[in-house]
Amino acid sequence: MYKQQLTKEQAHQKAKHYCAYQERCHSEVKEKLYGFGLRKVDVEELLSKLIEEDYLNEERFAVQFTGGRFRMKQWGRVKIKYELKQKQVSEYVIKKAMKTIDEKDYWSTAQKLYDQKLQQLKGETNMFVRKKKLSDYLLQKGYEHNIINELLN
Repeated sequence: MYKQQLTKEQAHQKAKHYCAYQERCHSEVKEKLYGFGLRKVDVEELLSKLIEEDYLNEERFAVQFTGGRFRMKQWGRVKIKYELKQKQVSEYVIKKAMKTIDEKDYWSTAQKLYDQKLQQLKGETNMFVRKKKLSDYLLQKGYEHNIINELLN
């Protein structure tokens, strides 16, 4: 595919719009800037400019990402943490973002998912198969083993 070649100023304007539309992590913006055909020096300079102008804030991104994935997709901490690592968010910021998830909400969401899946598995007569399917489902959603074990017992 043909890459568009933009000047540094044009790329800066486009990056500002890109960041203003939705919270972005550094790696997404960096990828976008390289897509504009900029060199490494220019990309680094524009990234620091965007951070200074507060268009780009990794902590704000992580908190919003964590909250959104938990509330909307009902993901557990394990899956959210993995996704943030994929986006090259620092460990310190990930820990800070994880603290924003309310413990009571987290447990009630896990309980709700457990109950919903249990309803779907009503036809399953074998108790061990049912437990295995429930466990796999909650693991896939990103919940921790200790929470799953507590719900199963």
